[in-house]
Amino acid sequence: MSSASHILVTGGAGFIGSHASKALAQRGFVPVVYDNLSRGHRDLVKFGPLEVGDIGDGARVRAVLEKYRPVAVMHFAAFAYVGESVEHPELYQRNNVLGSKGLLEALLQYKPLPFVFSSTCATYGMPKHIPITEEHPQQPINPYGETKLKVEGMLRDLGRTRGLPWIALRYFNAAGSDPEGEIGEIHDPETHLIPLMLMAARDGATAKIFGADYDTPDGTCIRDYVHVSDIADAHVRAIDYLMAGGASAALNLANSRGHSVKEVIAECERVSGRAIAREITPRRPGDPASLIGSAVRAREVLGWVPQRSALEMQIADAWRWLGSRSR
Repeated sequence: MSSASHILVTGGAGFIGSHASKALAQRGFVPVVYDNLSRGHRDLVKFGPLEVGDIGDGARVRAVLEKYRPVAVMHFAAFAYVGESVEHPELYQRNNVLGSKGLLEALLQYKPLPFVFSSTCATYGMPKHIPITEEHPQQPINPYGETKLKVEGMLRDLGRTRGLPWIALRYFNAAGSDPEGEIGEIHDPETHLIPLMLMAARDGATAKIFGADYDTPDGTCIRDYVHVSDIADAHVRAIDYLMAGGASAALNLANSRGHSVKEVIAECERVSGRAIAREITPRRPGDPASLIGSAVRAREVLGWVPQRSALEMQIADAWRWLGSRSR
């Protein structure tokens, strides 16, 4: 393919968007990052041009589309803190839902380009069976998950009425960092378990375990961790698939194996070579005991097979990135 083929990457200055931008560049695309930098980081934009703007600003979006003439869109731009969404649901409705609506309206005024959406397993809510398949009922239990489900609904409607080709990727717990150390996870505040445990190891701080009385082998929550580089690879595969005429679909991104909080802490201690002090605190409302996804469909549709599925590998990549940020 031509090196001049541009992909618009909204939210490309964030954690997953920046890794997807690198994966696009490695495939010969030019990622055009569109980000308002309210939560993104300019120093993560390394693989193509940066255009600063809001996704809800239709005129600005159209100007960027006309300037670069992209062949497809990846949409990551969203607020993604579950707790914040509970406290400020109106913020999430405005940014995640209305912002996405503005982006899609601007896109359709240009042309219905292949569209890959960053969705989430939070659209499923409390699991009724494990592993969670794409047929699992979507009954989100927080406003964050609700906003992602609403955007998926928009995509279905626009696919049917306007011919928009789309893929929604519902991923489980994104983890790790770029194995080459160019980019990585930067959140303020940080809420993800692995970086929190590694920062506790680095700083000698006490890590909190939210509940140790779940119906799991060691009493702590079990989650399905997926390396961010594998997630990025799936996004590029989704672009290729849609550009080749593939049918629209929603797909899980998961490793189909779970690790408990205590297992993650033990692996963080092993990788860092440091003990992590821990404190058991009450459960957080709405935390399921176990979340493990099925990625059979992503393998069948996209040929996606995670390459960095080992927990040790994910934690080692995250530890290397954290060390580089500390120097």
